[in-house]
Parts: sequence; C-alpha cells; structure tokens
Amino acid sequence: MTKTDTIIEREKKLISKALSLRFHPISVESASGTRIIDTEGTSYLDLTAGWAVANIGYSREEVAKVIYDQYKKLSFTTQLSAPSETMTTLADELISISPGTFEKKVWFGHSGSDANEFISKFIPVAAGRSKMISFFGSYHGQTMGASSLSGHAAQSMFEGRGNVVKIPYPNEFRPFSGIKENIKEQAIHFVKEVFATVCPPGDTAGVIIEAIQSDGGMVLPPEGFLQALSEICDQHGIYLILDEVKVGLGRTGKWFAFEHDNIIPDAIVVGKSLGAGVPISAVIGRKEIMDAVPAGHMFTASGNPISTAAAIENLSIIKEENLMSNATERGNQFLTGLKEIKKKYNFIGDVRGKGLAIGIEIVESESNQPDPLVTAAICYRSYELGLLVYTVGIHGNVLEITPPLIITENEVQEALNLLEAACEDVAQGDFDYAKLEEYTGWG
Repeated sequence: MTKTDTIIEREKKLISKALSLRFHPISVESASGTRIIDTEGTSYLDLTAGWAVANIGYSREEVAKVIYDQYKKLSFTTQLSAPSETMTTLADELISISPGTFEKKVWFGHSGSDANEFISKFIPVAAGRSKMISFFGSYHGQTMGASSLSGHAAQSMFEGRGNVVKIPYPNEFRPFSGIKENIKEQAIHFVKEVFATVCPPGDTAGVIIEAIQSDGGMVLPPEGFLQALSEICDQHGIYLILDEVKVGLGRTGKWFAFEHDNIIPDAIVVGKSLGAGVPISAVIGRKEIMDAVPAGHMFTASGNPISTAAAIENLSIIKEENLMSNATERGNQFLTGLKEIKKKYNFIGDVRGKGLAIGIEIVESESNQPDPLVTAAICYRSYELGLLVYTVGIHGNVLEITPPLIITENEVQEALNLLEAACEDVAQGDFDYAKLEEYTGWG
C-alpha cells in the first residue's frame, strides 16, 4: 500500500464524511506556484487553486515571511476587545477597492459561510423588513443562515430559515423556462411576479446574488441583468448584496466580478482568496448595515493579526504583480483554446467564463441533457494525466477552471493539451468508469 493509499484509508476511518468532496484519489504533500505535489512525489498543474483560495499561487515566500514576522510580534489578540493595527489597515484597504461613495465599514470572519451568515442576520434588521431573495443554484455557505440563502442541490436536505424566497438565476445555456430567447427579460419578469405575489417589496430586506454563479455551474448572467436587478432594488429601497467569495479579488480581471456590470452593491462578501490560504472572510457594506446590531455577530478569532496581515500582503501582491491583467489575458487564452476543443467533442455543450473563472458544461451528445458521469470521467482522467480540475453545477456536469492568477501562457497551453487528451481518451472509451465509485464529487 502506498503512502497515499494509507492516508486515504485513514481519512475514511477518522474524518467525518461531512468534510468529504472527492474527485480523485490524491493526498497532497506540498505545493508551490501553480503546482501541487502529492505524497508519492507526482507533480500536477492545478486548475482549482483549492476552490479559488490560492489566487496568488501556493506557498508564497512573501506571505510566509509576513505570517512568521507577525506571529513573533503578536501571535494573537481578540479583535472583539483589543484590536491590532492590521485589522484597521486591512479594513481601510478593502473599503478603498470597493466602489461606492457612501460611508462603509467592514466585518471580519473566518469563511464565506460566516460572512454570509452576517448577511442573513443583519440585512433584515438594518432594513426593518423580514424577507430575503436569493437564487436557484446559489451557494452561500454551510451555516444555518448562509445555507438558507443558498439554492444548491447539495443543501436541499437541510431545513433552513423560512424568510428566504428563491428565484431562478438567468442561465442562457440552460434557461429555467426552457426558452432561450430574452433570458434577461424573463428573469426580470419573474422578479416582478415574485414582488406582486409571495414577496412584496415592502417586506423585502435584500437580494443576494453571485455575479458569476460558481458552484451552481459557472453561470454568467445575461448582459444587463445585474444592472436591471440593481435598478429594481434601488426603486424599492431593497439592499443588493453581491457574494464575491469565489470570483472576487481579481479573478475576473477586476477586483470584483460585478464591476463588469457597472453596479454598486450595498454590501460585498469576500472570503476564500482573501487570506492567500489563511482563513479569513469579510463583508464590506454600508455603515447602517454594518452597525445594525452592536456585538451581534462575534467570533473570538475573527480579524486576528495573522490572518489580517496575510490578507494585506495578498492584496498588495495582486496589485504589484498586475494579476488582474494576467487573469484577463490568460482567461481569453483559455476560452479561445477551449472553444477550439469544443468543436471536436459533442459532449462539450458550452464553454463560458470571464477572466480565470471558466466553466465547461458536459452534456449527452444527442439530448443536450447534463452528463455528470462523463464529466467525472474527464475530471478523473485529467488527474491521471497530471492536471487537477474539479466539477461543479447543480447537475454536477460542469468542469470548473479557477487556477491561480499567476498561471503563465505556457501553463495555459499545457492545461489545454492535457484537457484535450483527457477528452479524447473518454471519447474513445479509453477510461474505466469503475474508478469513479468514490470519486464523483458532488454526486
């Protein structure tokens, strides 16, 4: 039995399945830049960034030094009662990169889940209204309030709070109505129907949405939808919240994905990549939202000096290395290459994305229906060839490409070559589906 086999078997025995989402039999020993090394010494080009956490790449010396120096100077102070300078410095930086001239404040947490829990709790109080609106396919987190806001199939078995009304996310490839014309108009009409029936505007505190619905399948809304939604929220005095946990902080070529649509939300949720691998999340929002309940959402270790120091350095690297420009250039290279590959394989139904947030939707060739099994096979075969990619989507049939923003032109070409080789092997039947027994991801 290999070292990897031993670790995987011990994990099955010792670790709760509540923490398990597996796509291939890998155990990681180390990582650097865009590469992951498993416990057998095999190197993989990583297109996941650990679920979009490692935006600046893995094991950056600059961040390691900041963490080490900060720990020696001040290993911990509770930001609840005795804050450090790193907390205010990071808050100031986040406010400076977020659009909007209104007065803002910042809340710190550990993950996207507790940040969206803040939204779930504070938005109704700040608005003096009870109801919230979110979208089918959305994924906002695992805590009760965040899970209640989510509309992902993976969370359907859990009972949530009863104040959330879920509506269809406008999907141009797979529209909720089955009709592909006028998707934006269909979605806005649905919003208005909801307001006229089950969720009156006067009772609605906020609408939370992802500018790109990532775990829902890397779905981009049609052009103009976010602007129209923003205008409706403004008309009725409803707070608009953008969840940028996965696609924010440079991934789409701008600090925030919603900036491509020229809107200004009332609150922005960030996490994952904020700490360059160290747990931290944040909400940046209007002062009246952030101060709605003093001492209302506290965690002892939130905003701690280690995490905030790492986040400050992380944002600095994104700016100094022009990683947003690289995300745009390499994203265009990926999309161009993937669309060429799509021409060769009938099971690739759609290629879509913005910057380095890209989805490849896999379908049954004849019916165009989702094909999660072939998706899992391509994912697993890519791993065997030295490429790490994960699957997402409410049907589990979308290959997600979210590599570190430092990925190079040569590495993108390498990734395209490996993806095409994996698709060819699956298309030719050169894959043993029995391997997928424990590795179908969300399935």
